Amino acid sequence: MNKLYITARQSRFRRLLQDQGGWTFIETIIVIGIILILTSSVGFVGYKYLDKAKQVTARNQVDTFVIALNNYLFDAQEFPSEEQGLNALWTKPSFSPVPEGWDGPYLDKPVPDDPWGNEYEYQVPGPHGLPFGIISYGADGAKGGEGKNGDICSWEN
Repeated sequence: MNKLYITARQSRFRRLLQDQGGWTFIETIIVIGIILILTSSVGFVGYKYLDKAKQVTARNQVDTFVIALNNYLFDAQEFPSEEQGLNALWTKPSFSPVPEGWDGPYLDKPVPDDPWGNEYEYQVPGPHGLPFGIISYGADGAKGGEGKNGDICSWEN
């Protein structure tokens, strides 16, 4: 009876395996296509926020430079010259006017380029009677513009 029971059980198991066909190649391709469509649509939605994120990053970096320049002023009793530039916030200037009270670095890492790969422009004196100005010219790297090409300045909000 044991042998008969085992044979019947094996027979049922074989039928179960034969009844489970799985997915066909076409069904698999259709599922992959649907997944690709969904992921690409999410990518396009996220891509439109990339320009805004770069503008916010540039604004935050300019604000960080302003704070660091004020700390530099506190220690050195003057702002870096235009020739010394923003790099004076990272390394002590080696040419005139060499600040005796320099106690930097005033930034956590070297001065980065703006999010579009251009250098920030540092002006001494700044516009509107300000002691300095910092500008990122936006995505196009040229003065003026709107939206992603707009200028980001230390003297504007």
